[in-house]
Amino acid sequence: MSVYFYVLATISCTVIGNLLLKLGAGKPGMASFWPLSFVNLYVFFGALSFGVGLLFYTMILKKIPLNLAQAIFSVQFVIVILAASIFLNEQIQLLRWIGIGFVAIGLFIIGWSVKN
Repeated sequence: MSVYFYVLATISCTVIGNLLLKLGAGKPGMASFWPLSFVNLYVFFGALSFGVGLLFYTMILKKIPLNLAQAIFSVQFVIVILAASIFLNEQIQLLRWIGIGFVAIGLFIIGWSVKN
């Protein structure tokens, strides 16, 4: 499979994992004692999503240098913020949008440098 598939799969798993962990953080756990006091189905499936993403990420590291992989995956922070806004109705202030824009510009520069 191509690196693009693994990148998309890894980012998707990370975004889903973050959303599920956020949803689970406000719900009661399976028991009243640690560590089960914070484990519920949302947290479980969120962690599972991160685990699957880790497997995809490992496949990426077989194909590209770590410094490039980390640069590519900084886009996931932007996508998680956008997903939180869309699916969790979290508000994003103007200053954060400006910061997201700077990150996007940086990602464009990194992507452009790979082509050259």
